[in-house]
Amino acid sequence: MRSRGSIRLRVSVTAAVVAGAAVGAWQLLPSDGDDVAAIKVGTTDKASSLDPAYAYDVGSWALYSNLYQSLLTLKTGAATPTPDAAKECHFVGQKLMTYQCELKDGLAFSNGKKITAGDVKFSYDRILRNGQEVGPRSLFTTLKSVSVDGSRIIFNLHAGDATFPFKVASGAGSIVDSEKYPATAQREEAGVDGSGPYVLSSYTKGKLARLAPNPQYRGAVQKPGNPVDVNYFEASEDMQKAWEGKELDVAHRQLPPEMLSKLTPGDPNVQVSEVDATETRNMVLNVRKTSPFADRDVRRAVSYLVDRPKLAADVYFNTVEPLYDAIPKGVIGHGTPFFDATSSPSVKKAKAALEKAGVEIPVKFTLGYAKGGATRPEARELKKQLDGSGLFSVTLKEKTVWDDFQTDYKAGRFDAYNLGWVADFPDPDNYSQPLVGKGNSNANEYANPQIERLIASTQRTSQRSDTVEDFKAMHKIVAQDVPLVPLWQTKDYVLSNGQVGGVQYLSDGTGIWRLWELIRL
Repeated sequence: MRSRGSIRLRVSVTAAVVAGAAVGAWQLLPSDGDDVAAIKVGTTDKASSLDPAYAYDVGSWALYSNLYQSLLTLKTGAATPTPDAAKECHFVGQKLMTYQCELKDGLAFSNGKKITAGDVKFSYDRILRNGQEVGPRSLFTTLKSVSVDGSRIIFNLHAGDATFPFKVASGAGSIVDSEKYPATAQREEAGVDGSGPYVLSSYTKGKLARLAPNPQYRGAVQKPGNPVDVNYFEASEDMQKAWEGKELDVAHRQLPPEMLSKLTPGDPNVQVSEVDATETRNMVLNVRKTSPFADRDVRRAVSYLVDRPKLAADVYFNTVEPLYDAIPKGVIGHGTPFFDATSSPSVKKAKAALEKAGVEIPVKFTLGYAKGGATRPEARELKKQLDGSGLFSVTLKEKTVWDDFQTDYKAGRFDAYNLGWVADFPDPDNYSQPLVGKGNSNANEYANPQIERLIASTQRTSQRSDTVEDFKAMHKIVAQDVPLVPLWQTKDYVLSNGQVGGVQYLSDGTGIWRLWELIRL
């Protein structure tokens, strides 16, 4: 997904939605009772939509983990999914083409309406109808249809898919109220009707999300969480200022790299949780006929010139690590196919590739990026490297609003664009099918029949260690075709002021943002 005391607040589950003071703002009316101070969390990962069928970005899915319930979930540190809204789930037969779940009894949405198997089917049907534009349908290429038999939900697959339980456990599996969300369009009404550990008590898009414990929740999370205020920031520097001004209890994604590089473990006022997460960043190349990167040799030339160590050192102060594969270190199937193609930047190789393509030099192209974090200096450094070769002339295009950036790259308005990727589940398939498969979430129109066959082969294999060679073969093809250029992978940093515990469980690379783990000390 695209890479931001004992008394608790009680929220009436039948509260009405009222208009907020600002555009895009709304709030629920709380029931009477004393409020406890919310834990203030800061991030630059804004939510593009509160509707799970219409967003596939980190900020949105961070909220989904807390506001919606899926049939399955991933507990902290767990290697396999566990039941959440389901009593149990399992494959039927050896071909891994039918997956069944039994819905728990007595579950209800936060509005009080009983959850039915029909609501689950409705939630998946919406994603399948939504197409590739903005939702997570690219995760469900193997899903043919969903049917219901009483409280049983049956997923009928086009082909065997051993990774399907992980997809059910992701934000794409969020269950919505079929009476509150339109079947064929994005929900326009403000608010959320889910059944997760939290309810959204108020929301101002891009500014603030206030979460309160959901008294209706019955699932895998065993302890109620503290009230949480999620504060959204335009830029990393804005969040740093708020952190240094003691306006936040917790800061997570993305503080300035220079600040992170200077953190000292001995500082008594800052608790730093450093997680070996597997977030990556890629330069995606648009292979449409209207782009100069329709030619594979032109794409190869770019890959021969990118200096990853310089990018990591000069832009990210070595808080990231150079990456030479779409699959990061720490995930099975990781290799170094781009390093094998050229171990260091080579103008000679790049020039030969462009001469083979027969294109006019310098090749002119646009590089798009969304404002935030170190994206601007990153883009400038890449432009410097490519322009400096004399082989390319790069025009940078910055979009200040993520939604606008997403719309433009999906419409093919950039020749290249930089995108971060945070895994939906800990499996190499999630760095393959959604990134380089047909109809991928990068929306660059790349497809290769050899890769499709290898994706299908790996998805049919239930013993994931047996897929390593197929994944390495797949990503060797990626390094030859270059639909993307891997740039770096990073660790995940969470900062706490020392008055809040549980930050080490907030994020663990599974794509689930566990706000309920935060506690006041």
